[in-house]
Amino acid sequence: MILAPKKRLEEYTQKGWWGTTTLIDYFENNAKEYPEKIAVVDPYNKEELTGSSPERLTYEKFRQAIDSIATALLDIGIEKDDIIIVQIPNCWELAALYFAIAKAGAITSPVPMQWRKKELSYIASLTNAKLIITVQEFKGFKHKDLANELMKEHSSIKNVLLYNNLREMLNVEPDYERLQKVHIDANDIFTLCWTSGTEADPKGCPLSHNNWINLALIQKESVGLSEDTIYITAGPLVNMAAIGTTYMPWILHGGTFVLHHPFDFELYIKQIIQEKVQYTLMVPAIANIIVKHPKSKEFDLSSLKHVTLGSAAPSLYTMQEFKKRWNIDVGNIWGQNEGTGIIAGVKDVPDIEKRVDHFPFYGRPNTKWSSDLLNERIKLKLIDPATGKEVTNIGDVGELAYKGPSVIPCYFKRPDITENSFDEDGYFYTGDLFVIKDEKYIGFFERKKDIIVRGGFNISTQEVENAILAHPKVVEVAVVGYPDEILGERACAFVVPAPGEDITLEEICKFLEEQGLAKYKFPEKLKIIDALPRNPVGKILKRELKKQLS
Repeated sequence: MILAPKKRLEEYTQKGWWGTTTLIDYFENNAKEYPEKIAVVDPYNKEELTGSSPERLTYEKFRQAIDSIATALLDIGIEKDDIIIVQIPNCWELAALYFAIAKAGAITSPVPMQWRKKELSYIASLTNAKLIITVQEFKGFKHKDLANELMKEHSSIKNVLLYNNLREMLNVEPDYERLQKVHIDANDIFTLCWTSGTEADPKGCPLSHNNWINLALIQKESVGLSEDTIYITAGPLVNMAAIGTTYMPWILHGGTFVLHHPFDFELYIKQIIQEKVQYTLMVPAIANIIVKHPKSKEFDLSSLKHVTLGSAAPSLYTMQEFKKRWNIDVGNIWGQNEGTGIIAGVKDVPDIEKRVDHFPFYGRPNTKWSSDLLNERIKLKLIDPATGKEVTNIGDVGELAYKGPSVIPCYFKRPDITENSFDEDGYFYTGDLFVIKDEKYIGFFERKKDIIVRGGFNISTQEVENAILAHPKVVEVAVVGYPDEILGERACAFVVPAPGEDITLEEICKFLEEQGLAKYKFPEKLKIIDALPRNPVGKILKRELKKQLS
């Protein structure tokens, strides 16, 4: 299934940014070169997740498993461009399914374990999915029953495969002749992931082999990864946060891929230490917990060479502590399921204080970055939402528009949303506001619909959250607006305090004053909370917090 517009296909092919090599080709080249090298490592708690013992597979064993599953999928009638919904926890079989489904000519549509009938029924209807692959039960929920119910309600779904069926497929003799007859184009869609935002229903983000390859190359150039890198994914392998930051670089560059699920802090640290992990993406909250953990001095993180923080703004204190304690230079990453990505790594943002909130302004005239790929393939501009005109001066704020060979061609079967998301020059409008920091850098300002407007002044909740997070008594914080008849909105801080600590609004405001934050940005309410509500991939659900204030 090729969805890229003809003009884009011609442009990126002519420039050499899109080629004929598929992700399958990259993997098989690695398997051929390193057949006895460990390719994938299961979570230590896999038996609790699936009922099977954790395994470690070499590249050759992993390749054989992929070919067996791909052949079995052909046997049950999977054909070119069929869409398969996959809902299983992180394990090597999930990592293998992406390849196996692609080799059978189909498309993987992965979904979080927490999704239920509303979300699954919508995407089954939109995609005309042919197959659901899931588990019998997970954390008390009977996924098999739901899948069977969906099959009865959606005529396109012809079968439901359970995890045990996948295990049985491993005994199928690979039919290499049939598999070779399945034509896979590098511009074929490899995954159909889902994102949520201002729309009521999930939006499908189709990314091709070439889209993903470019994202992995951005990672390599910005972070510095090699064929020996050992990766761990801390989040579910269903979207950009895990697929884009660890899985895809592993496919392109080789190394070892370690799986973790569901997130368990102690187990995560144990895996990093025992597997000698060299690269991981964390949400800032986890990095904060690491440095503030009472046993942090006992953590041997000497194997870690690269860490990036994403999904929210990092804390300068935390980044400095990682450098001081373990000599780890922490990067800052911004990205979306739509295939956008900007990384503030050491090479392009060497100043650690800037790396907290400065991102490379790719495509800015007279700027050069650490590689030709970053200089040539990504173009950014900021657009004033009110006027629709580009802003260019230091201090200006605008919606980030992103253009490059990694971006989705469209939202799947949603031309209405697609039309409003791209301009005539092919720039994708991200819905996030950025500010021009200086001649070379931009900084995330706020999500377009998540700014607090107090008496005519815009307050970036991220800026306030970063400032509060530096307080030693604070583990996590989220700032949201609440209605005010006079000023329009005021700010409320939801704080998760450190164990055994109490904190007051007065303490927080005094702390912010000492940091020199403008007083109109101070929170005017404080809510102490045990944990911040998050969606299945770890993003804070601010709408749930706002409900507590209505």
